[in-house]
Amino acid sequence: MVDESQVEAGKAIQQRTGKTFYFATRLLPQRVRHATYVLYAFFRVADEVVDAAETAPPEEQRAQLERLRAEALGESEADDPVLSAFAELRERYGIDPDDVNVFIDAMESDIEKDRYATYEELEAYMDGSASAVGRMMTSVMRPNDPETALPHATALGQAFQMSNFLRDVGEDVRERDRVYLPESTLQRYNLSHEEVLELEFDHRMVNVMQDELRRTESLYRKGVAGIEHLPADCQFPVLLAAILYADHHRSIRKLGYDTLSTTPELSSARKVALLAKSSLYWAVWRDPVAVFKAVSVVPYPEDEEFDADVGPGSTPIRRGRGRGRFSGWRRALSRWGWD
Repeated sequence: MVDESQVEAGKAIQQRTGKTFYFATRLLPQRVRHATYVLYAFFRVADEVVDAAETAPPEEQRAQLERLRAEALGESEADDPVLSAFAELRERYGIDPDDVNVFIDAMESDIEKDRYATYEELEAYMDGSASAVGRMMTSVMRPNDPETALPHATALGQAFQMSNFLRDVGEDVRERDRVYLPESTLQRYNLSHEEVLELEFDHRMVNVMQDELRRTESLYRKGVAGIEHLPADCQFPVLLAAILYADHHRSIRKLGYDTLSTTPELSSARKVALLAKSSLYWAVWRDPVAVFKAVSVVPYPEDEEFDADVGPGSTPIRRGRGRGRFSGWRRALSRWGWD
């Protein structure tokens, strides 16, 4: 049985290395929150094996990942408390072994692979590094209709990772010599892989970033549309995570799309502000899509009420609903002790 020390070990890893996700994880019900600490810690332990390129040769990295695979699948006994806890949770929640395998396979591909020719190639990588993570999280949440929820969880996992890739372009080059921007997108704007490695920034990179931000925001729209299929007590924390991760796009645009020289971060004050705003809208609507449209920076251009001058994240009050919105806000404020 997973004990408190194993949960705390996972929590400490997430608190140290995944501050944005940790902020939202704390709002999950305990039955999911503790499992999430363990899952995240397992993902991070595997990721750190790959990131140890300067201290471990490729053969040693692969051997470590294969050891993690065997321990995670229960094929060998784990000494690490994180690995033993993950193996137990995999059995308890019926996590598909294929998702564990595809995740480890993706980590192994990172050892030597440093570029992706097309988005489809990058998407195949993300099926292991991000989508499998979303599917494992869905297994832990136990929705009534997992088959309906899973495609949306897959899209949301990819959206989170793409936001990280776009935020960390310069950091990935400097620390790992990797570029997670599809070469097909670079070529569309006459930008080479080598120029990105040299941290060249000009209007061509602006165009590349704009294209990939639009693609990523379409993934958010698909992912958020499926949050309603999750258990009621998990919907708001997952929605908040989507709002927080997508908010990196605001920072990227504010920097003029230059994430080669700077890695934007969400401040604690910004996270708290988004939590407060999201909570108030949620108290009124209980509708993931409606709240995401109102609070996040992701545009919904097909919405006739979308106002490009106001901008995403500042959705204007709909005509004919002002009175209902005002009374709903008053009810929400009263629940929070404000009047």
